Amino acid sequence: MSHSALRRGLALVAASVLALALSACTDSSEESDDQGTDSSSGESADGAFPVTVETKFGAVEITEKPEKVVALGWGDAEVALALGVQPIGASDWLAFGEDANGVGPWASDLYDETPEFFGTTELDTQAIGALEPDLILDVRSEGTQERHDALTEITPNVISIPEGGDGWTTTTEEQVTMISQALGLPEDGEELLADVDAAFADAVEAHPEFAGRTATVSAKTSEGWGVYTAVDARQQFMTELGFAEKPEVAALGTESFSVPVAGDQLELLDADVVVSFPIFIEASAITGDDLYNALPAVEDGRSILIDDPVLANAFSAATPLSIQYAIDAIVPLLADATAR
Repeated sequence: MSHSALRRGLALVAASVLALALSACTDSSEESDDQGTDSSSGESADGAFPVTVETKFGAVEITEKPEKVVALGWGDAEVALALGVQPIGASDWLAFGEDANGVGPWASDLYDETPEFFGTTELDTQAIGALEPDLILDVRSEGTQERHDALTEITPNVISIPEGGDGWTTTTEEQVTMISQALGLPEDGEELLADVDAAFADAVEAHPEFAGRTATVSAKTSEGWGVYTAVDARQQFMTELGFAEKPEVAALGTESFSVPVAGDQLELLDADVVVSFPIFIEASAITGDDLYNALPAVEDGRSILIDDPVLANAFSAATPLSIQYAIDAIVPLLADATAR
């Protein structure tokens, strides 16, 4: 299986995660005591244990198939669901509408029952502990020692960020691999990653015109503009489709997932194709920005404004299911932009 560049450097920080995820703690119906009994769709998972998962805080040995899984990291619940496992508790990263269940529409129909919801970055250890989980997934999170220690007071089976990793920098490949290992479903995890590779390959084959064209991805907040670098999933998404990173952006380095861009330097965003989206501001703050509108790509119609928060989250979350959702929605827009 080829290893996609998209999965080699997903750099996310808590502020970005919260900005793109309309996070909220949601009341849910009381779960039955035996909800976790059928948490895995694959009976073969029983024979996979014990398994050992390496994390930043050491190796975690899981001796038996988990029956009560709580997913706290951004996208962790989506990955578990894609593997056929029903979390009994999850952080509510994507609260879209009255019927929201913590995941995007690409995974919303995978829940058999609504889980108990928690906040995103602040731990409610009492509420989490009340579920008596035997596995906690915290793979894409801030990954601090304090957080890890608090969770291991609930259960020793805490799958935190990867060995040698930093907070919010877990890649898609690491997230899927670690979670599928912990659940005793490594081959299913490999299949999810292979599906992502295949989806990108199909898009590349269908749109050879993307190859070599430069692309930038940027966001505007109340504090101003920022451009995403090569270690961020959004720029990597473009690279996987055949686009090239703009050399001037590449020269900024990869120590951070994004770099602030002053208003008088907004020409840095200009490329063959420009992708942008608002974070916690109205889209009109971008469409009404004179400096943005003066960019040649914007003037020529070679720009894409992602003003749908659902699509912005799919584009940013970089889970196997959200990636394919984003490909389906964004590739036609890119095709229109490159045809200008």
